[in-house]
Amino acid sequence: MTVDQQPSRRRFLQTGAVAALAANVFPRKSAAAVASPEGKYNIVYLHSHDSGRYLRPYGYDVPTPNLQRLAKQGVLFRNMHAAAPTCSPSRAALLTGQPSHASGMLGLAHLGWSLNDYKQHILHILRDHGYISALAGIQHIAADPSVIGYDQILPHATTSAKDVAPAAAKFIRSKPDKPFLLDVGFFETHREFPEPVDSPDYIQPPAPLPDVPETRRDMAGFHASARILDKGVGEVLDALESGGLAENTLVISTTDHGIAFPNMKCSLRDTGTGISLIMRGPGVFSKPQVSDALLSNIDVFPTLCDYLGIPHPAWLTGKSFLPVVQGTSKSVNDAIFAEVTYHAAYEPKRAVRTSRWKYIRHFDNRTNVVLPNCDDGYSKTFWMNNGWKALPSVSHEELYDLTFDPNEQNNLATSREQRTQVALEDLRSRLDRWMKETNDPLLHGPVPLVQGGHVMPQDADSPKDLSRYVPRNLK
Repeated sequence: MTVDQQPSRRRFLQTGAVAALAANVFPRKSAAAVASPEGKYNIVYLHSHDSGRYLRPYGYDVPTPNLQRLAKQGVLFRNMHAAAPTCSPSRAALLTGQPSHASGMLGLAHLGWSLNDYKQHILHILRDHGYISALAGIQHIAADPSVIGYDQILPHATTSAKDVAPAAAKFIRSKPDKPFLLDVGFFETHREFPEPVDSPDYIQPPAPLPDVPETRRDMAGFHASARILDKGVGEVLDALESGGLAENTLVISTTDHGIAFPNMKCSLRDTGTGISLIMRGPGVFSKPQVSDALLSNIDVFPTLCDYLGIPHPAWLTGKSFLPVVQGTSKSVNDAIFAEVTYHAAYEPKRAVRTSRWKYIRHFDNRTNVVLPNCDDGYSKTFWMNNGWKALPSVSHEELYDLTFDPNEQNNLATSREQRTQVALEDLRSRLDRWMKETNDPLLHGPVPLVQGGHVMPQDADSPKDLSRYVPRNLK
């Protein structure tokens, strides 16, 4: 969804007020981490909007040298996926360590959705072990950030990295006397994009789209936004280094889902679920390495628990990937799952992915794309002008062989070939079992809109009129 076209969302992503500080009780040391003699190590959680893996550390010619610097100092995860390729549900999955439908976040926070229990946010577990918490910028899991429970909500004029990064750096330079979780959320690389700095003539558009002037112009705008993001990342990293906290701080850099282009953001293909994750910090995260392990962002919370020596809360369903980082195991998941229920419009679908196969199931009878769930831009306009709206592009079931079809273009769900039939039956049963184990509400039929929630018609062409569906008090 485009933010310039949604004043309610732009306002929603702003933050305000300051709360009290927590008690000075330090976390237990863990053999997995190498902390300072005092047993303190801080956490800086950097997250961007709509960046996918289209960043320099993943081999793309996108101008993000500070993220490249971070990757070369820590662990780069090349096969990390969002548990839900839509903004609030993805962040909720990471911060609560459970599927989005289990946490209650089946849609966007500014459209009425919320966590069932904000005490399941990781900051409350960290608080029990002596951490204070601060928010700089976007959080996007609550209409009112004060309900989450941060000790401080840092002031800044906008949620652009231009304003958020200085606020985060100021907090770091204050050198808090307690271990801290600093949540730093940047608006970038969400649309609308800034004017391009790089010539579109020399830019490659993303894989799902044709190489034409419109898509190159669109991607040039993404590059310009990525420059702002990366400068903000650099400012935060520099503050840690100049303040002498870099060696005692775990930096987590990630994003919510794929980039805001057609068949990417809000898609259950890898173009939608594939996200960046870089972790640098004391102990096992101080050794530069690259991991190809199949992971979901619900796995981050339990990994932090093991890293910090904190018991796992009962609600966690993710798996710690600390053994992968330590080199004692090559993988922790034989399958991961992803979901979409509500975005701007209702679009119920679920997916299961293994190292070889991807299976997607749609839970309505649509055969055409849900256009309000695709942000406006040059690329979308190009596809619309070429008949995308009328194109039957959605099947009830999708099956892809990721070894031979990494871009997920050849749907094998109707294939009679024995090998694909075996894979199809296996993944069908895995998905059914996961939905039952996690009490997915789709098992009981269409998911009703949350009380007080707002949603667009599926047949709308654009999310641009979304503000008409948002209550006045969120504008």
